[in-house]
Amino acid sequence: MICVPLTTMLRMLCNKAKLRVPVIGFELLSDLTNPLLFEMVRSFSMLAQELNLSHAVAKLGSTRQTVRRHIATLEELKGEQLFRVVDRQYTLTEAGIRALPQAEEIIALGHAWLRGQSSHVNGLQYLRHQEDNGWYFYQQQHALRSMWDTDSALLRETVRSWIMCGGRIEAPEMQHIRPYLIIYRFTPVGWICVEFGDESFFVRWFGKQKALSSVGQTLGKMPGGNDFARMLNVAFQETDITHNPRLDHVRTMVPRSDGGQPMPVNYRRLMLSGAFPDGSSALLSLVEPSADLDIFGFGPEDFREPDEDFALRFDPDNFKYGS
Repeated sequence: MICVPLTTMLRMLCNKAKLRVPVIGFELLSDLTNPLLFEMVRSFSMLAQELNLSHAVAKLGSTRQTVRRHIATLEELKGEQLFRVVDRQYTLTEAGIRALPQAEEIIALGHAWLRGQSSHVNGLQYLRHQEDNGWYFYQQQHALRSMWDTDSALLRETVRSWIMCGGRIEAPEMQHIRPYLIIYRFTPVGWICVEFGDESFFVRWFGKQKALSSVGQTLGKMPGGNDFARMLNVAFQETDITHNPRLDHVRTMVPRSDGGQPMPVNYRRLMLSGAFPDGSSALLSLVEPSADLDIFGFGPEDFREPDEDFALRFDPDNFKYGS
């Protein structure tokens, strides 16, 4: 795992967010200190949320002059106007609307990185969080090709089926895999579950009735705070936007019922972009319990074999595109 100084990280984040620096403004960016650069982005994000300078200043614990200066400097660096101000009323420009999600990502990633919740292993996302009560969550992204080196024929069959049907969830090529999947739809309130396959890990772990009651609900909020939640959501956004498959290894604790005692569980999670019959975006998730995981900081002895009741059983006779 490679650690980088905060200076470098913030500059990398700004590059990712496409903070375009005019040649004439390069010296200005070079003179910015780490805290100032971060505070400028915070000022923009807060003002974009509040659209009221007094409210933003109060929440930031700053001054009107400071926030105005931060916005002016950002606009100079980016070479575009972020806000329109009419009679002291702020509204985002088109450029401001485009910049806001990236600014919020910079803030969330910066906070999560400083807390040790977010980093990279082999160039891919690695997340971790532990609570004082013993609850934990570890997630490490893996290259998709690594699935060909595992014992999971179900993972490989799912990817092959997805390729054959072009992500269309109602296509015949997906029907032998669909019972193992969880299907999501994006809405204004976030990702909601619209289908739990009868053979999916969710149904095996929580039961059919819990699954039926969870249809239409948003993703449950996990411990770790808003910044950690935003980092967890990166997998969904990345899969939806790029249409590329994503594979993660996860180690965490999950209760069997509401209010129940959390139990250790480890699994592979494959995420695929898809399409509903009307052409709108879908997201498909295959969660497969397994002890054959690779997560930074843990050895093979740390991953328990899944109980037989929760293991996903896929009949080899149902393979259509390989094994």
